[in-house]
Amino acid sequence: MIQTGFEKTEEELLQERAEVLRHAGCALQDALQVLHEIGRDIEAGCDTLKRCTGSPAKGLREEIGEQVGRFNEQRAYAKLRHYYLVVIREALGLRNHAWIEEIYTIPAKKTLDEQI
Repeated sequence: MIQTGFEKTEEELLQERAEVLRHAGCALQDALQVLHEIGRDIEAGCDTLKRCTGSPAKGLREEIGEQVGRFNEQRAYAKLRHYYLVVIREALGLRNHAWIEEIYTIPAKKTLDEQI
């Protein structure tokens, strides 16, 4: 089928839109994956800490505190990627973002005290 210049341009625009949305979604998904990995490390450290006593427990507690800090920094990054995805969708004329909250759930901020 022979396409007119307009049809080719329209197709290119649709492809670009899809690529931008895919990139934004993948960036958010990657950020959330790192966040979940850090969360698993925190849980594993807390499980070990519950079985540990004495001076090793102090070092482990500090390590968990550092991981909580990393978790919260990564969470802020994931929230930024989430914001970018919403802004891109808005710019493309997509206004309903409810499903994004369901698919890309960002966990709550963590504190050391609530973990231990």
